[in-house]
Amino acid sequence: MYSTNRLLRITKTVSVSAIGIQSFFIVLGNITDYDTNYLFVEHVLKMDTTFSNSRIHYRSLDNPIIFHACYVLIIGLEILMSVCCLRGGWLLIKHLKSDPITFHAAKNWAVLGLTIGILIWFLGFEVVGGEWFAMWQSTSWNGLNSAERMVSFQVLTLLLLHHRDA
Repeated sequence: MYSTNRLLRITKTVSVSAIGIQSFFIVLGNITDYDTNYLFVEHVLKMDTTFSNSRIHYRSLDNPIIFHACYVLIIGLEILMSVCCLRGGWLLIKHLKSDPITFHAAKNWAVLGLTIGILIWFLGFEVVGGEWFAMWQSTSWNGLNSAERMVSFQVLTLLLLHHRDA
């Protein structure tokens, strides 16, 4: 049986790699099925499925250029996150048997990728989409549960990475 420290290193590596693979699949889906998720962005920004008596509809946008720009920005950030997490996972695998200082130093790409993920799914989806564009009011175009799932695992993995190795 491996030591607890070794198992924790493996857990860190698996967690970062899994997030990298997941974000790669998200990017692949967003690119190969562009129109489906574009509609999500469009409806959230239009606020056309939020409460009709809401007094915040002045925040809504109705410009396809802005819809595409926002969606392309999301995809670009997801690509960056995927690259960082996959590279981070690879570096953790590469340094799995290294001394604690070297292994800890190998976490930088993973930390960057996870931070980008928090930027996308917490700031982008939960704060901007959920609160500013009132996505929480929509029963049909509401990605808050998915965003919360993503952010939770990313933050937990970031906290796990922060733990110094012995």
